[in-house]
Amino acid sequence: MNIALNTQPNAPKGNVPKVLQSQEMEGGDFLSDVISGLRADRKSLPCKYLYDAAGSKIFEQICELKDYYLTRTEAHIFAENLPEIARTLGANVTLVEPGAGNCEKAEPLLSVMESPAAYIPIDISPEILHAAESRLQAALPSLPIQAVVGDFTAPITWEPNRLGNRRVIFFPGSTIGNFSCEQAERLLADFASWLSPGDGLLLGVDLVKDSVVLERAYHDDEHVTEAFNKNLLRRINRELNGNFDMDGFSHRAFYHPLRQRVEMHLVSLKSQQVTVAGVQFQFEEGETIHTENSHKYTQEGLTKLLARTGFTPCRHWTDNNNHFAIYYAEIT
Repeated sequence: MNIALNTQPNAPKGNVPKVLQSQEMEGGDFLSDVISGLRADRKSLPCKYLYDAAGSKIFEQICELKDYYLTRTEAHIFAENLPEIARTLGANVTLVEPGAGNCEKAEPLLSVMESPAAYIPIDISPEILHAAESRLQAALPSLPIQAVVGDFTAPITWEPNRLGNRRVIFFPGSTIGNFSCEQAERLLADFASWLSPGDGLLLGVDLVKDSVVLERAYHDDEHVTEAFNKNLLRRINRELNGNFDMDGFSHRAFYHPLRQRVEMHLVSLKSQQVTVAGVQFQFEEGETIHTENSHKYTQEGLTKLLARTGFTPCRHWTDNNNHFAIYYAEIT
């Protein structure tokens, strides 16, 4: 999938770049990814498919849970340091946010940035994205906004002509943690390839901490995270003619200390057969579908990762407990 930014150098602020929209992955790719994932010796599904319109709404509920510290802690760091972060980014910046969702994290930042040139949110869910675009345009009417419906994990090609201002990729929420170490390195290297010297990356990352704190965040007593995980099965049933039994699977989340990640799985509670788009899959009792990882980082490890992918760390901010960090890095 290519999302091309058709721009002219030194374009005026009011002339927002035209961004082509693409939803190629929402058809055959979903089916092929599900079939190949369920055929694997260790069944798995790409976590990006958790975030359809229904999944995105459930995830917003997760962010309000008492034990889900990530969103609350990151928001606190931003609230305490927002003017300094805005000064660090500088003036006349185009803020590009892959995986923007409801854009609520970008809104307070954009409101204090000095003369932001444009905001380009990218998200896989058109319903969530366009609703957020309308809300944000009403709140910041002078800000040029161009929403891009697409999968930012797919290859994205930027036109050779760069925007007439600096760009900063805004990647909050510890979304980087959903990628394996190898995938995260490739993704950040891709980010770097779309930028030019002086452009930047504002990255939110969850830090390594006590496993009890981590596991409570992903296995809540209210079972909201379970509903989020199982929503993927409901989506398969609805969109791919599947027949998953919701009562036949349970949610499991645990911290793997050697891999420094929380893993989410759906566990088959019995020996059963499931059909998706006419293809049959056998599940043994206790067999799992691996649906998501959330990798955690040490500050030393993250600094090395940024350096390997072409970024020079400039500043970082964290909370008093060192649970979460926000890093700003630039291409030099």
